[in-house]
Amino acid sequence: MRLSTRGRYAVMAMVELAARDDESAEACRAGRQVSLAEIAQAQRLSLAYLEQLFGPLRRAGLVASTRGPGGGYRLARPAREISIAVIVDAVDEPIQATRCEDGGPGCLAGERCLTHDLWAELGNQIHLFLSGVSLADVVRGQIAGRAVAPLDAPQVPAAHDPLS
Repeated sequence: MRLSTRGRYAVMAMVELAARDDESAEACRAGRQVSLAEIAQAQRLSLAYLEQLFGPLRRAGLVASTRGPGGGYRLARPAREISIAVIVDAVDEPIQATRCEDGGPGCLAGERCLTHDLWAELGNQIHLFLSGVSLADVVRGQIAGRAVAPLDAPQVPAAHDPLS
């Protein structure tokens, strides 16, 4: 599974913006912008790296920016309307669990490996999960318990179950 720094940092920065929006909704409605320096400091991220990420986030319509003194960034729409998957997609970070290159011939010397579909579906499941999680969910800590097994999943005995 590959989700590089690019996708993780973009999510961390957007969560920081959403948290600040959530904490002071009045200030944000009044036009309070958050500088990238503030986000970098709060999340302990590289300012130069954030500058590279916020261009694609702005072009994707996820953030709005204001230049000049007192300028900065704010969410372009409510945090509940922005999914984590959209953020990852905006910074061109594919969620890929296979070792195949996109459009490439295959995993093993140009052939598809036997586990290709397994890993491809895992990547799809991760994307589906992240599509169902909003920035607001993350800020409010409403993530735990969302990963559920499919209804028809086989029951696997616990590793330390003396009855199995």
